[in-house]
Amino acid sequence: MKKILSLLLAMALVLSLAACGASEAPAATEAPAADAPAAEAPAAPEAPEAPAAVNPDDIADEMTSADGKYQVAFITDVGQLKDKSFNQGTYDGVKLYAAANGKSYKYYQPANGNEATDDDRIDAMKLACENGAEVVVAAGFMQEGALKAAAEAYPNVNFVFIDGYPIGFDNVAGIAFQEHQSGYLAGYATVMEGYTKLGFMGGGGGTNPACQRFGYGFLQGAEAAAAELGVKVDMNYSWAYGAAFSASPELQAMATGWYTNGTEVIFCCGGSMFQSVSAAASAEDGLVVGVDVDQSFESPAVITSAMKGLADATVWAISKHYDGAWAEIGGTSTSLGAADNAVGLPTATWSLTEWTVADYEAMFAKIAAGEVAISDELVTTPESTANVTVNYVE
Repeated sequence: MKKILSLLLAMALVLSLAACGASEAPAATEAPAADAPAAEAPAAPEAPEAPAAVNPDDIADEMTSADGKYQVAFITDVGQLKDKSFNQGTYDGVKLYAAANGKSYKYYQPANGNEATDDDRIDAMKLACENGAEVVVAAGFMQEGALKAAAEAYPNVNFVFIDGYPIGFDNVAGIAFQEHQSGYLAGYATVMEGYTKLGFMGGGGGTNPACQRFGYGFLQGAEAAAAELGVKVDMNYSWAYGAAFSASPELQAMATGWYTNGTEVIFCCGGSMFQSVSAAASAEDGLVVGVDVDQSFESPAVITSAMKGLADATVWAISKHYDGAWAEIGGTSTSLGAADNAVGLPTATWSLTEWTVADYEAMFAKIAAGEVAISDELVTTPESTANVTVNYVE
């Protein structure tokens, strides 16, 4: 039987940041949390005891190790470390585990920024290992090639592949999320709140599996709510200007155009892309759905966020290494979703009025129980549905 990861995420949803906690995960009605059953792996034992929840912003991003060695390393994905999204949420988990367990830690950003190559990522991983890393956390599916090289070169180092999958090495653990469930909840909530002019702007140029699942889930949730309410929804859908997950004047101009032409809410799915879309929203009285973490603290334009428990999952995976339980996740695929309290919307900062927290909790429970069918198909150019007209923008 699956066991729920005993890490406290309630604080994470209040602060849009994660924390480690007691032996029982909070109920979905309080706040979704990242939990730990591996889909193909053996059931996980209880997570270790941890100190009271802390704000990872209070933990320095950089530290100086007394012996010059850094035991826990983080390799960033494209975009900024402090992106208030994917990179930051994952690194929060690194910092939280290290601070709670007396481990030294360091982050490494591959050379050439958003133009980083596999060689740049390999160099960063090699540097981390040569600097004493015992476990390396790598964020993003683009790390696959570098991870294969590093895992082979450093067989005694364990690697956590966030948003990843098995790549043929027992010292690599793939940790993925069921983003389609979180996207579905966001799309459903947005339409139930009364919005019918929607937009989706995704990162990775349409090739990022996590963003694809978020976007297609958002469409499915909007369709379900529209059918229930008997309304029609228009949705702009685009991967333009998001290939590098970065803010840009072009992206902001595109979002501004959408808002001025009637779009009410844009689901922005792509790290630092949020800065451009939220700026356009603020200027045009538009609204935004955040992603990965609770982004309501970043802009008053955010009405909700499609979240996944990045920090908690990272803490849990690192703990497997230091608890001597790596064999439970190494070389396997762990997929975390609503049944694990690992995806969802933030209830602590709930601002919707037409669709309530109680409504959300009921829907979340149905999804967790498998009573709501949500496709996890990787779709780049979705077709219009019975109640949602999709305008694909290249």
